[in-house]
Amino acid sequence: MKRSPAEIIREYGPFPGIEAVHGLTFDGRQVWFASGDRINALDPASGRLARSIEVKAYAGTAFDGTHLYQIAEKRIQKIDPKTGRVLHTIPAPGDSNSGLAWAEGSLWVGQYRDRKIVQVDPETGKVLRTIDSNRFVTGVTWVEGELWHGTWEGDESGLRHIDPKSGEVLEQLDLPPGTMVSGIEADGGDRFYCGGGKSGKVRAVRRPTRGGAKAGGTEAGSAGRK
Repeated sequence: MKRSPAEIIREYGPFPGIEAVHGLTFDGRQVWFASGDRINALDPASGRLARSIEVKAYAGTAFDGTHLYQIAEKRIQKIDPKTGRVLHTIPAPGDSNSGLAWAEGSLWVGQYRDRKIVQVDPETGKVLRTIDSNRFVTGVTWVEGELWHGTWEGDESGLRHIDPKSGEVLEQLDLPPGTMVSGIEADGGDRFYCGGGKSGKVRAVRRPTRGGAKAGGTEAGSAGRK
């Protein structure tokens, strides 16, 4: 496994009235993050909050190119980001659901205490596949065919690139001691956005380059969508 320090590019927050950052996602323009009783849209250029949607939001958040998805206890809600309306709900796959991502027509759910990532059907909630991890799983994201998840145990946290078939850890970016990771989303370019848990912060972390070329550009919608 390749292991290296994470490069934190920028920190956002803490924000007034927000005690903790849970799941988060990127819609190609804004970072949406869950903060307990609402989802907030953050402009990553200015660092300002543009708006919020009042909905239960204590865990993972995802974006499929049109709709937001938000874990709300034992349900996953499909939300219209324009109106804030909950359009559909499906059962969440377990009791320790944490991270959430959209890729290849499926939702990918991180299960914190169970140390798993579960692929589910976004219409029915049916479990399609389970990937085991050897660490607690917080956020989940796909980018350019790579599966990454956040981990946070005790005073240690990091971002892990794993083999989606075997769960083997291929690469890990270690965050400074005491830096919490409560969610992760790739922007399709050169960075990950990470939730900072009870710090109330969102952090941008440099994504490793491939083949010596600099990662660049931003894909519209979820970075993992194919």
